[in-house]
Amino acid sequence: MFDFGNSNNGQKEAISSANGPVLITAGPGTGKTYTLVQRAIYLIEECGVQPENLFIATFTEKAAKELITRITNELARRNITANVNEMYVGTFHSLCLRILKENLEYTRLKKNYRLLDAFDQKYTVFQNIYQFRNIPNVDAVLPDSGAWKQSEAICGYANNLSEELVLPDDLERDADPAISAMGTILRAYQKLLNDNNLMDFSSIQVETYRLLTEHSEILEELQRKITHLMVDEYQDTNYIQEQLVFLLAGKKKNICVVGDDDQGLYRFRGATIRNILEFPQKFNAGECKVVSLVVNYRSNTDIVDFYNTWMATTEGAKFKFQWGEFRYNKKIVAHTQVKLSSPAVVKLSGVDDEDEWHENILKFIHRLKDSGKLTDYNQIAFLFSSVKHPKVKALADFLEKNQINVYSPRSDMFFERYEVRLTLGCLMLMFPRYVQGLENGDYPTLRPEHITYYRQCIMPANEHLLKPENKSLLRWIRQTGRIHVGLQGTTDYAYSGLLYQLFEYQPFQGMLDTDLNVGVVDIRPSRNLAKLSQIIGKFEYLHRVDTLNGKYININTEKFFNLYIRLLYDGGITEYEDDSEYAPSGCVSFLTIHQSKGMEFPIVVVDSLSNVPRTRNNDLMLQIEARYFKRPAFEPYDQTKYFDFWRLYYTAFSRAQDLLILTCDEDKRTPSNYFRELYSELQSVDSDHFQLAEFNFKPVKDVNIKRTFAFTSNITVYDTCALQYKFYKELEFMPVRANAMLFGTLVHETIEDIHRAAIRHEESEITHENIEKWFDANYSSLSKTEHSYLAAQQLEAALKQVIRYADRQHGNWSTIQQAEVDVSLVKPDYIIDGKIDLIKGEGDTVEIVDFKSERKPDLEKSREKLEQYRRQLNIYAYLVEERTGKKVSRMNLYYTGEENGVPIVTFPYTKTAIDGTMAAFDDTVQRILKKDFHHCANDEKICKNCDFKYFCRSK
Repeated sequence: MFDFGNSNNGQKEAISSANGPVLITAGPGTGKTYTLVQRAIYLIEECGVQPENLFIATFTEKAAKELITRITNELARRNITANVNEMYVGTFHSLCLRILKENLEYTRLKKNYRLLDAFDQKYTVFQNIYQFRNIPNVDAVLPDSGAWKQSEAICGYANNLSEELVLPDDLERDADPAISAMGTILRAYQKLLNDNNLMDFSSIQVETYRLLTEHSEILEELQRKITHLMVDEYQDTNYIQEQLVFLLAGKKKNICVVGDDDQGLYRFRGATIRNILEFPQKFNAGECKVVSLVVNYRSNTDIVDFYNTWMATTEGAKFKFQWGEFRYNKKIVAHTQVKLSSPAVVKLSGVDDEDEWHENILKFIHRLKDSGKLTDYNQIAFLFSSVKHPKVKALADFLEKNQINVYSPRSDMFFERYEVRLTLGCLMLMFPRYVQGLENGDYPTLRPEHITYYRQCIMPANEHLLKPENKSLLRWIRQTGRIHVGLQGTTDYAYSGLLYQLFEYQPFQGMLDTDLNVGVVDIRPSRNLAKLSQIIGKFEYLHRVDTLNGKYININTEKFFNLYIRLLYDGGITEYEDDSEYAPSGCVSFLTIHQSKGMEFPIVVVDSLSNVPRTRNNDLMLQIEARYFKRPAFEPYDQTKYFDFWRLYYTAFSRAQDLLILTCDEDKRTPSNYFRELYSELQSVDSDHFQLAEFNFKPVKDVNIKRTFAFTSNITVYDTCALQYKFYKELEFMPVRANAMLFGTLVHETIEDIHRAAIRHEESEITHENIEKWFDANYSSLSKTEHSYLAAQQLEAALKQVIRYADRQHGNWSTIQQAEVDVSLVKPDYIIDGKIDLIKGEGDTVEIVDFKSERKPDLEKSREKLEQYRRQLNIYAYLVEERTGKKVSRMNLYYTGEENGVPIVTFPYTKTAIDGTMAAFDDTVQRILKKDFHHCANDEKICKNCDFKYFCRSK
């Protein structure tokens, strides 16, 4: 009998509805994630579904990590073994990427494709904007503005049209010149991606859809493998995601969708509420089971009543609308009736005086703290429609000046942080000609706000350098500047190299020396320096800058500051967010309402009460929607602004657990008419009716997310140098780009092609001619991605290694079972991860093979390196045996560079050796989890090649 624990009746029904279509409408705080997890366990334990036969999609990486952790914990508690890598659990995009990677040869993509984030996507179009500007009638589509704004518009159109499966051909045939031009824009954009082996976020799903619809054998295999689908946050899905879900489900129709139509917030990203509202109609009458979860375990009774009233208030002094068929009729019920005489929904205001409003907020926070009811500032969250608004930034500045730390990673404060301005200022001073041009007004692309900002970088840098204790840094910057002014040849560094050299000096060294166990505000400078290293590294990659030389130093420096940094400054940079700690201790949170979705806080303060519903329609896109989208419009255009507005603030109000506060600086327009009636009925925090003594505020819940560790990318790095691990893995500094290991990767990828052919039972395709074709295709995509090349002699040697490996098999590929195998195992407090090059064998006994594209080493001289490889293979053997139950007989290193001798080094499988390796692995992981990063490498060669050698030099 399945243990339902404390599940209520609705949750039990949802958990045990195993087969056929199921819709679970889950209001805020009704245990949606708990229900999803328990339903997955029910399918595995009661229905005999294998974990790898489940497909569970959610909306954010954080939600996916939490689902994986909770499901694997529950499986482990019930002694059920599962390979996390075989379970289809993740965001839609990550799951689609997995399907594409497993079937890459059937797509337009080649190996080593580059995935574009939002900025990369716009920047790629920006660099090729001339291709779009030459399109006839493009002026009817694109804004009459600069290249960057036009690039933004092109990307927005491409994303929207792609995810609605609109084809360029159809648009180009339209008689309307603007629509025809839109088709040509879409075609040019898709060609840009194809020619450069690129993929943006929307095309991840489009490519997956094409793969499944054009290759029935792949779709049928996935339908056979995936027996049950669950989709979280279904109200936030778009058209193509719905299509993918129904494709994968096939005739079985085992689709369970979970969501809350009242929290559909992502229309601006192409999401449509119709997917959840129309879901039951996709099936025969009575076929879809609908379960409604309405019992709220999160919020005080007053808070639940308040947001129920909000959703029911559809008529006021200046507005009137009806939900009609565009909302499931429901009323959320608090699980526990809290009996307080004090109201739990109140207001906190100033009256047309921003300073007074700030003071009132500060006074109330102090009152909370002084009462002893507030144990940590992280129990308070402020929610806004945007955290970038000047009023929001002013409030954050005021609180921080009054010793209340604010956590607001999306407020675009990155470039305002002292450490970022100081670093950029120091970098500018190393290029005197650039600074001279800035002073002379030589850069027409810089607007006054850019010039002001750059001066605000140079001024603190000069002030810092003129202090007596910083004379060594001043001397180095002046010396470097003189070198750059007179540069004739080539340096052995670029901009990243200069950044890492700065770390030898204060205050940078002190920032990087910060212990990672301190609070988020104290770590922020080092995290921002890491972010800056990523920004500079990305610039160098995109513009192929590896060194500085006399011919291009001024051009590249101007391009770096006047183009790349300028565009990032205009767009804003998000600071670091930790998925495992959404409300850092010691800080009040400033979040957007969208950002807060899925979170809960004991005390929630909702601002942005001057907002009004706004129509955001594009006439051209409305015409295209009417003619070329696969289904007609759903919600009426004149009503959507109300629907979206009500859903947004419903989400905000329902984040509160114990106390909900509406706040604003009252004036004629604030609060707006849409809030005024409800707001006016609220008691003030200063009212005698509001009794703080009656409240007991819950602590912020810990986020339960397990981290993943691999031997090569985690354990080996930490054991080599814990300080390197801190910088590269924890803080995520980007290493200075060294020449890519092209040779080894090329050999490895082509051998993988051979193994894939063998696994597909296409052994006859493994010929010298085909191997050469695979090799050339891999080299083409690899060199394009890495911006690096091999000499003809090296290419010939690499190809010989691959062909020699194939020839040595004498056509016997029958023992190959799997290639490039992702394996993982769930431990009590972390997940072990690994990728095995090759598993071969027969029956229940297998061998593990790891390939090395070099000559077999002297076994005596290379004892230390071989021991490291042995430990790695021990981990892989442990994962294979624990996961599959198959016995590993041997562990092999295969050296493809070995010409005449035996290319294999074999390690025997011994349980004691594997147990010892696992114990050491666990010990290292525990030290990483404790953030023990104090030991350094004692190998001169390692230190010499490390970017942080300058940082360590001064310690």
